[in-house]
Amino acid sequence: MSHDIYKQLGQHRLVPVIALDQASDADPLAAALVAGGLPVAEVTFRTAAAAESIRIMADRGDLLVGAGTVLTTEQVDQAQAAGAQFIVSPGFNPKVVAHAIDQGIPICPGVCTPSDVEAAIEQGLEVVKFFPAEAFGGLATLKAIAAPYKQMRFIPTGGIGPGNVCDYLAFSRVVACGGSWMVKPELYADGSFGQVEQVVAEAVALVQKVS
Repeated sequence: MSHDIYKQLGQHRLVPVIALDQASDADPLAAALVAGGLPVAEVTFRTAAAAESIRIMADRGDLLVGAGTVLTTEQVDQAQAAGAQFIVSPGFNPKVVAHAIDQGIPICPGVCTPSDVEAAIEQGLEVVKFFPAEAFGGLATLKAIAAPYKQMRFIPTGGIGPGNVCDYLAFSRVVACGGSWMVKPELYADGSFGQVEQVVAEAVALVQKVS
């Protein structure tokens, strides 16, 4: 199951990281992602609307929906109950990782040191999130960390945008990149999601240039 999820993410190359204050925005935002050619969403548990937003998006059936900023085992359960297909966390919490594995849902925990990567290997993981990517030295740091661990692949997130995403994606160990620039709340503050669709389409066209 997890391999299939990461295969899909690897095909799309981008994971839009979304924080929704209102669940009513979930469906039109999902529609804009799909129309823009990027049927993927990581809905973060940074707001009270997260679980309901995940449920609304997952019920559509036309996009891959994950839960982000998952910090507790309870949030793993909430996300899974809402229909999330994968879990993302900002750091490596062994308890949360073990619980997700027990529940059979793929989890991509955050790492930024070799010790973090080894903890992930110990749990049998093959894909982790490199976070916060730019703040921790960017692509040069990621390449240095990745070098000893040939079996591990990464989803860099944090400080990634149109100006550097292709550099990250050109590194063979990168599955996809997480980013929020194409789903920023100001793009749909007026209640229209046309701008989201446009920025998403531009992002998709940009990353398609990377082999």
